[in-house]
Amino acid sequence: MKGKFITFEGCEGVGKSRQIKLLQEYLDKHGISYYLTREPGGSLISEKIRNIILDSENKKMTDACEALLYAAARVQLLDEILKEKLDNGELVICDRYVDSSLAYQGYARGLGVDFVSKINAYALENFLPDYTVFLNLSPKDAFKRKGGADKGDRLEQSGIDFHNKVYNGYLELAKSDKERYIVIDASGTKEETHNKIIEELEKRHVI
Repeated sequence: MKGKFITFEGCEGVGKSRQIKLLQEYLDKHGISYYLTREPGGSLISEKIRNIILDSENKKMTDACEALLYAAARVQLLDEILKEKLDNGELVICDRYVDSSLAYQGYARGLGVDFVSKINAYALENFLPDYTVFLNLSPKDAFKRKGGADKGDRLEQSGIDFHNKVYNGYLELAKSDKERYIVIDASGTKEETHNKIIEELEKRHVI
């Protein structure tokens, strides 16, 4: 990869979408080109897979099926779009990536990091992010700020115990890869969090 690959991670309701939007505005203002995408999704086929994963009616979906669907959507996005973008030297920003699978399915669903790593080997071995911005805020505080879980989102309706496991999984991942992870305290205002992100990305010569 010649370009820079930056991913954003965090628990539900932590403010990822807002922070990515603020980063977009900053990059646009300073004339910095980028390509923004999301997971699961980002391409026609991957978005269809996303709809299956998040559909609140799919309550019988097994944990392994869920993990494999995420991996499938990821491979499609990488091969169809992101590989070319990165080979062309572009800055790619992705809302969630393989760390989400490790935290949600590996830790919280109990499938194990080894299993999730194996089915995502293509992404981990060929398209590891340069940096992962982790917005650090507990699920309790995140849902409080968000106003509760989204009733139409199957994952958000998984319960606080599940989301605490996700959060602890992220903390373990950040601890094991301190060079890649940029841990941002997201307990302050959106402007304070945004400024911290910009400072850290500038420090690493990403922007």
